[in-house]
Amino acid sequence: MLLMDKEELTSKLSDIEWEDFEVKAARSEVPKSSWQTVSAFSNTSGGWLVFGVKESGKEFEISGVANPEKIEQNFINTLRSEKFNTRIIPQCRKYSFSDKTVLAFYIPLSDKKPVYYNSQTNTFIRTGSGDQRATKEEIDAMFRDQAFGTHSAKEIDKSSLSDVNDASYERYREYLSRFNPSHRYNRLQKKEFLQKLRILRDGKLTIGGALVLGSEGSMQQEIPDFRVDYLEIPGITYSEAKERYTYRIDEQENLWEYFFAIFDRLRRYLDLPFVLSKEGFASEDYPQLDALREALVNMLMHSDYFSAACPRVRVFDDRIEFYNPGALPKSLKKIMEEDISMPRNPILAKFFRVVRLAENAGYGFDKMISGWKFYTGNNPKFVEGQDFTKVTFYLKGTTQKTTQKTTQKTTQKTTQKTTQKENTTSGRIVSLLREKPGLTRKELAEEIEDITEDGVKYHLEKLKEQGSIKRIGGRKTGYWEVLDQDKK
Repeated sequence: MLLMDKEELTSKLSDIEWEDFEVKAARSEVPKSSWQTVSAFSNTSGGWLVFGVKESGKEFEISGVANPEKIEQNFINTLRSEKFNTRIIPQCRKYSFSDKTVLAFYIPLSDKKPVYYNSQTNTFIRTGSGDQRATKEEIDAMFRDQAFGTHSAKEIDKSSLSDVNDASYERYREYLSRFNPSHRYNRLQKKEFLQKLRILRDGKLTIGGALVLGSEGSMQQEIPDFRVDYLEIPGITYSEAKERYTYRIDEQENLWEYFFAIFDRLRRYLDLPFVLSKEGFASEDYPQLDALREALVNMLMHSDYFSAACPRVRVFDDRIEFYNPGALPKSLKKIMEEDISMPRNPILAKFFRVVRLAENAGYGFDKMISGWKFYTGNNPKFVEGQDFTKVTFYLKGTTQKTTQKTTQKTTQKTTQKTTQKENTTSGRIVSLLREKPGLTRKELAEEIEDITEDGVKYHLEKLKEQGSIKRIGGRKTGYWEVLDQDKK
């Protein structure tokens, strides 16, 4: 249970309003503006709503509430009534300052977003220390991701502060102090720091916290196959490559470590005149570096880590691809036009934004586009799928058109019997199984672009129904037999 003692309350009142802390005078009744704050806290990250404190500029004055029992009852009854679309159960605290009473209510993050009162137009989100009415796009995103968006905020059973990777934590604190020295989090002690980032909640590690700073094994019960793939492939296609890859990144304990490990490899593919720090910063701006860093962080922040697929970076001879399991909340055009910022994983988004590794608004697509065009003269290519997003950066001297021509020539040389059917996903699966009958769904998904394991499963079932393939043996030790349709 999350509690705030009198000392913590007094400490908060001595500072500016935090993103998880709001005060209202509420002398004799519950202020109407309280309902939008309840909505905002429920939809964003939870927070304390305090009655009996008056704000005067940047100062706070304890004014007290006249009838605390009545105000408390009216407030709670409204939260449990039909005025809100879902029942809200706050935690309540009462404080005494001399002869004045202050009431504090903790509004938890809801797992049934969007939360609104009276009508859906009264949906609010928390930005900084204020409440803002949610846009239609933001509300749509809440509906779409209401299960997963809050999943990353759930606590992991039997976890604790000891499950935080100490080396990763120290590295993050050092990074923050170097690249955002004025941020107020720099003065916090470890436990409060992790609570502010929502890495720790009620003494337990959140799923999002385990993703960004967890130690090995801290989230095995939640995401058993947690990993981020990085492959360097000697060619422009898998079929052309003499070997599947020349480098594959080792498994890292968390996303913070993956960021550094992957970025260290990526920056080797850019023409940079000066030596950079490990963080990717130098004395001059390099837009091309910003573009790749933004794409990497964007992928790490917005991936669906509960998908059968995993985030993946592939470096071919002519391009760098970032594959992100999980669709965008709206079309790329809408996001670019309206600057929509609705992260799939709010904890991860905040984690990277606090250290200035991600944009505070939007998805950073402008930085990707302008930075890469400055470097190569070409825009990156964006592909939006139903359950994935892919960004491709063509390296200097290559373009999408030249790659397509080279791919066509390579295919003509290496494949003598390429039919129209084999150019489809199902045909590609058949071709791969003919060469390697023992391939698993996971391996097939890795071989074929823009498809998840669930997508592979769908095509396998379809091919079985058509009589194109047949399963021989069990799931673990069996293999696929490709049936020759021409001999039937």
